[in-house]
Amino acid sequence: MAATVQGADDSLFEASAFERALARRPARWIGWRRRLLMVMALTACLSLFGLIRLLTSSPTIDAQWQAGPQGRPVLVSAGDQALRPLVGATLLRVSTGSSEIAAHVLLSSASPRWTVDDRERVAAIQARQAMNQLLDADKITLHFEGDRRVTISPRPRGHGGLGVAFWLLAVPALALTLIGGVVWLAKPVLPNALYALMTSCQAVSLLWIGVESSSIPMPVPAALVHDLPWRLGLDLTTAAAAVHAFTLYPRPIAWRWPLALSAWAIAMVTTVAAALGQVPHTWWLGQTAILMLGACALVALSKSYAEEPNPFAVVMLRFGFAALGTMIVVDVALVAAHWQPGIADNVAASAIIVWSLFFASLMALVPFLSRARRLLREFAMLAGLSTVATSLDLLFITVFSLEPFASLTLAVFIALAGYAAARQWILDQMIGSRALTTERTFEHLYRIAREVQKAPDRRAALLTQLLQSLFDPLEVLNVPRAIPRSRVLANGAAMVVPVRGEQEREPLSLVLRFSRRGRRIFSREDARLTDRVVDQLQRAAAYDQAVERGRTEERQRIAQDLHDDIGARLLTLMYKAQDPEIEDYLRHTLQDLKTLTRGLAASDHRLSHAVAEWKTDIQQRLSAAQIDLDWTFAFNDDPELGVVQWSALTRVLRELVSNAIYHARASRVEIETHVSAGSLRLRVIDDGIGKNPEAWAHGLGLGGIRKRVKQLGGTVRWLENPTQGITCEVHIPEMLRR
Repeated sequence: MAATVQGADDSLFEASAFERALARRPARWIGWRRRLLMVMALTACLSLFGLIRLLTSSPTIDAQWQAGPQGRPVLVSAGDQALRPLVGATLLRVSTGSSEIAAHVLLSSASPRWTVDDRERVAAIQARQAMNQLLDADKITLHFEGDRRVTISPRPRGHGGLGVAFWLLAVPALALTLIGGVVWLAKPVLPNALYALMTSCQAVSLLWIGVESSSIPMPVPAALVHDLPWRLGLDLTTAAAAVHAFTLYPRPIAWRWPLALSAWAIAMVTTVAAALGQVPHTWWLGQTAILMLGACALVALSKSYAEEPNPFAVVMLRFGFAALGTMIVVDVALVAAHWQPGIADNVAASAIIVWSLFFASLMALVPFLSRARRLLREFAMLAGLSTVATSLDLLFITVFSLEPFASLTLAVFIALAGYAAARQWILDQMIGSRALTTERTFEHLYRIAREVQKAPDRRAALLTQLLQSLFDPLEVLNVPRAIPRSRVLANGAAMVVPVRGEQEREPLSLVLRFSRRGRRIFSREDARLTDRVVDQLQRAAAYDQAVERGRTEERQRIAQDLHDDIGARLLTLMYKAQDPEIEDYLRHTLQDLKTLTRGLAASDHRLSHAVAEWKTDIQQRLSAAQIDLDWTFAFNDDPELGVVQWSALTRVLRELVSNAIYHARASRVEIETHVSAGSLRLRVIDDGIGKNPEAWAHGLGLGGIRKRVKQLGGTVRWLENPTQGITCEVHIPEMLRR
């Protein structure tokens, strides 16, 4: 349905917003944003390089340890020459010049942020403080079993000491930061600023996880030893920013400010409580606050969609449920791991890494929903698959006490089986994509192309009809502006399509809003498909015009040949005829030939001119047969008849008159024709000897009449008159092209 702009409260599409979206940006508008983007990218890269330099220069013990039978550290490998002979030995204690430190400190890799129990968190913090004290010493003495000892000096860890996980997490962290900056610079509004804040927080979280993932111990700055308030604050800020953004976009909801302020208050109070450390069960409090804020974001999206069926809100709801559900699974796995002794810390850490990557991939996918290729969508799906597999692995180990290898194998098998079975359904639900079949597109395109060829001035209306059948938009706007190609606007909520053709005197574009009635977003694939459809429609119309020109030229050639050759021969025979009847017959034949050639040579015929020719021809034929004619032809206007229409009506009338002359032997023929609103009704009545038309054999004459009337989209029937003779009724509902 065509629609007009509703007003300033419309979340996406007041006319000025569309004009701004289509307008060519001035060089100054683009220039300062490009420079600022370069500054942001350079700052982010330099910050990452600075962090890497700081980490590579930090002191460490170049060795890797694992827990032995009694929980004591066992040396697995060593980069220090002094330690290599002791690989496989059990460490008893570590001493510095002024103190002695328990050996189990080298095995502590628990993160306070993801430690469920408060006492275990205090122990993890104390272990970090002891590690800092150990690595600050100039000389460290390691005491092994068998009264063996080695004195070493901590040395810089270098790039190899950062571990593979750090580099794998640093790349998406940098990319996520730049994506947030680009989104905000493209349109510096509050929702985009909140998105940039979310990406920055999650980028810092990814880097933090990457630093902790190293198997080689490293010192932690004193202010960051207790990292729970910091990292919990990052996650709470992300959740509160999501709530605030979804109260404003895609449509501002009525109670947006109370909800946004409440979300920020919850995030701030929870972070302060975690920093003060006076509230018991801090981890539970923080995770509950995050889940509650996630639920509030989903409520805001649901309210926004209820007020306006924007497909972006639907996609975000699906993403939100996926993210919230997987986070609940990870939390359950972490809690189960806490209550199950003997679970390796690296198993829980792997779940956090995979979950963080999954959430980061969802955030990175949001700005590209209308542009995303299948590879990017598959990446998000695979990230979710990895999260589910890791969470199931934790659950199987903690709840069912399976062996690590058996648990991992079973978790991967279940995740892959579920992914293979539900992959396409999940993609359809998350992205809202639905394939447009080639057969369906071609069928609509062919039909519309035929109608455009018949009525070029209706190109815009017919194109609107075609696009509605393909995308089922909630509304279509006509905008008097020309654009070179189709474009997706408002994060896939709308698509603008140019109307191209020779008949358009003024520039015109169509704007489709809310595909599939607000359940699907427009993508760049849709824009490319639409451009191909518009191009094919234009080519089909041009091809039909070329074919019609060829037909016209061929008809004119045939008409000229008939006039010059057959006409000349008939004229010669008429002058040489000895019998007056033959001469009269030849004269009528020559007149019919002139009428035929004139009709073939002309591409269009005025109805009034055609009526005059028909009446003259029929009058001459009936007069020669001494049959009276009663002629009535009423029409409101004087449209043009195409060659096909003119030819079909001419032959239908000639055949009906011939039947009245030679078969019915009528003495009177009445012809009534009424044309109104494009509909034609024709009645030919004779008083001849014809009876029982249902029993007639439809040969070439009657069959030709039926065929020509059907070609024009009409119907024909013969009725027996109450007194004498036959009536033929022809009805063509949409005969005339206006």
